[in-house]
Amino acid sequence: MPTLILKPGREKSLLRRHPWIFSGAVDRVDGNPDSGGTVNLLSSKGDFLARAAYSPLSQIRARVWTFDPSEAVDESFFRKRIASAIGQRNAVFSHQFSVISDSSFRLPPSAFRLLHAESDGLPGLIVDRYADTLVVQFLAAGAETWRETIADLLLELTGLTKIYERSDADVRELEGLPPRAGPLRGNPPEKLQIADGRLRFWVDIAHGHKTGFYLDQRDNRNRVGMLANNRDVLDCFCYTGGFTVHALAGGAKSVLSVDSSAEALTLCRENVALNSSILPQPSSLITPHSSLNGDVFQVLRTFRDEGRSFDMIILDPPKFAPTAAQAERAARGYKDINLLAFKLLRPGGLLVTFSCSGGIDAALFQKIVAGAALDAGVEAQIVEHLSQAPDHPVALNFPEGAYLKGLVCIKT
Repeated sequence: MPTLILKPGREKSLLRRHPWIFSGAVDRVDGNPDSGGTVNLLSSKGDFLARAAYSPLSQIRARVWTFDPSEAVDESFFRKRIASAIGQRNAVFSHQFSVISDSSFRLPPSAFRLLHAESDGLPGLIVDRYADTLVVQFLAAGAETWRETIADLLLELTGLTKIYERSDADVRELEGLPPRAGPLRGNPPEKLQIADGRLRFWVDIAHGHKTGFYLDQRDNRNRVGMLANNRDVLDCFCYTGGFTVHALAGGAKSVLSVDSSAEALTLCRENVALNSSILPQPSSLITPHSSLNGDVFQVLRTFRDEGRSFDMIILDPPKFAPTAAQAERAARGYKDINLLAFKLLRPGGLLVTFSCSGGIDAALFQKIVAGAALDAGVEAQIVEHLSQAPDHPVALNFPEGAYLKGLVCIKT
């Protein structure tokens, strides 16, 4: 088997079981491994450290499959890892969605993350389930190499028959892989319905962000629904209306949804209409939901100049800083939108603000929001910390998996 020999002292991260080896840690490559091929990782003294997938074009030169020298990377390896991830989701949902009272039950969602890459021991592989369809992303050279095997095992172990591939994320370019999207197994639809508790949503798995829906925000959407009662809500970067629909279902007086994508807003309005029969009916002739197509930064400035105000503002922007190298520029963007939001909040209003940028950690994000409040000239308190749903676990040896940071702040 081809071998990567590390430079002296560069094995420390592997001894802590971190799954990435960067190009600067590699002293030499013995053999001629293919892109995505399996290699042994050895210390400068020749000690076995791990078995990994090789990626010659990426700064992450190798991603660890296993730290066990006796474990082969073959079909049975992937079968075991996928089965383990499925079992973990079953355990999470059977615990989270159990008896609430003697006569009240909650059903597990029909859409959730089945496999979360490094945190489930399969670097570069994302698998989301939407009703009876799986949506997969092969984002690294190793996962790409085992693409057909993984697809077959997913159908075998889930009992489903349809897989749609969304391997079109920008990170594939860093691996030297072209984008690819389309049906992978069976005849999956491009658009389908999912259930999120008693609410339902249309999901565009062929063209939507990520794999079509922000499954990581499930618990946070529920929380917003609980907090929105009798509030005028501004939902920024609303996408297809996940927070919007939950806020309306929670009894919001009004919700204004803002996004730069006309297509996303169309689906947002469709999702509001889809749930119209179970949403609280307004006590006046005023329509509780409206939408605005525009750049959020400019919209917030316009609202500030017009003296508009809201009882709750939700900021769920796209990724501003994929890596730490882009953190400084991203920090300015996060501070700008949070500063404007604080200015638009009424006294006692809630700001629900998020960052999904890997280059912005939780401490830095809190510091940015604190600076925004200071510059806005307002007093505010953090009343809740929010994070990703439990089907997006964070392996203790891979802190990068904790990418979603959220704060609920009250303007005092």
